[in-house]
Amino acid sequence: MTIQKMKPSLPSSIKGLYAITPDQLDTAELLRKTKLVLQGGATVLQYRNKLADADLQLIQAVALRNLTREFGAIFIINDNALLAQQVAAEGVHLGGADGTIAAARALLGNDKLIGVSCYNRFDLAHSAVQNGADYVAFGAFFASSVKPNAPVASLALLQQARREIAVPIVAIGGITVENGASLIAAGADALAVISGVFSAPDIKYSARQFSEIVAA
Repeated sequence: MTIQKMKPSLPSSIKGLYAITPDQLDTAELLRKTKLVLQGGATVLQYRNKLADADLQLIQAVALRNLTREFGAIFIINDNALLAQQVAAEGVHLGGADGTIAAARALLGNDKLIGVSCYNRFDLAHSAVQNGADYVAFGAFFASSVKPNAPVASLALLQQARREIAVPIVAIGGITVENGASLIAAGADALAVISGVFSAPDIKYSARQFSEIVAA
């Protein structure tokens, strides 16, 4: 049975290059790199900074919210539904220990996006959608420098999810320009990338390459 979850009033949904910010304490440098990523065609930006304290997170999130508005990109906050509410982000992304979908929905309302990390487990994705998730993320598909010990996900999992879940599917984990096409072919709607764009020698060009892979 296909599980469906539709929100027609939301922005153009989760598709394309889903860029995730690195742990960057220098706000000016974070904004410089992020602007290049958005110029390269990223359609979604997730703010994730495990090193910043709450005050710096708020400062950076506000600045990134303004930048994503400038480029018409969807802005997602990692882990923190309250911060997402404070900066009027499009939504929040929840990991396994980041609270419930119900709690995030109660805080943010029905017109915001809630994404959920499902790692390498289809049962988590099935449950997440039943509980109101607007998109799900699987990974890591390849070795990741950000999370070297992450569970390994398979292309078969993406294919199953594409058949049985009618919400956008995000692939994450060690994704490069060379291996990204295989994930799109298997059913991913978006490629979540951190190092592949933010650490690239030419950030804007790298973002454009990823964007073209998803659009192909």
